[in-house]
Amino acid sequence: MMGIKLKKGQRVTMGLNKLGVGLGWDPNTSSGEDFDLDVSAFLIGSNGKCGKQSDFVFYQSELRTEPFSSKFASDDDWKAKTRPMSSDGAVLGSFDDTSGNESDGGDDETINIDLQKVSSDTQEIIIVVTIYDAESRGQNFGQVRNSYIRIYDENTGREELQYDLDEDYSTETSIEVARLYRRGSEWKFDAMGMSYNEEIDHFFYKYCDPSWLA
Repeated sequence: MMGIKLKKGQRVTMGLNKLGVGLGWDPNTSSGEDFDLDVSAFLIGSNGKCGKQSDFVFYQSELRTEPFSSKFASDDDWKAKTRPMSSDGAVLGSFDDTSGNESDGGDDETINIDLQKVSSDTQEIIIVVTIYDAESRGQNFGQVRNSYIRIYDENTGREELQYDLDEDYSTETSIEVARLYRRGSEWKFDAMGMSYNEEIDHFFYKYCDPSWLA
């Protein structure tokens, strides 16, 4: 089956076991701030919320593939050289690319998800893309050249869907890309494509427990 190139508002349902979420964009070659796009994952329980801090996988997560930050020059160095992950090991977050320089035409950030490892407490996984510091920098997806988010099957390499962010979300700064959810013993997939003029804190308060900040 060929991949499906989605337009804003379309919905599809499909079953995958291991998938990759690739985010790509070109560096800002004009004057002004770099474009710093981020892809994050929220592991949601039956109450519609993340049950613990490690269920929010993003560039600043404290749970990393290398648990000992003391091995690194600083906390920033530790987070730059390791990947965030969920406590069940099912979701491996991306290295943080702060400018789009990590690749030439390919994915700059990647999340890997193994649905067979997801804890039984997790009922769905929400994938979100945001522009870091978008409000103060006055940025939106329409200003970012060749930006996209895509979902592909890790078993076959086949691309299942792609959103062209600069075309389909030209005035927005964030998008809820997709929702993976349980139905019995299977996982299903919805392409959400819901856009906002918000940053990552909006989604934190939507899906997480603010007491984590205390």
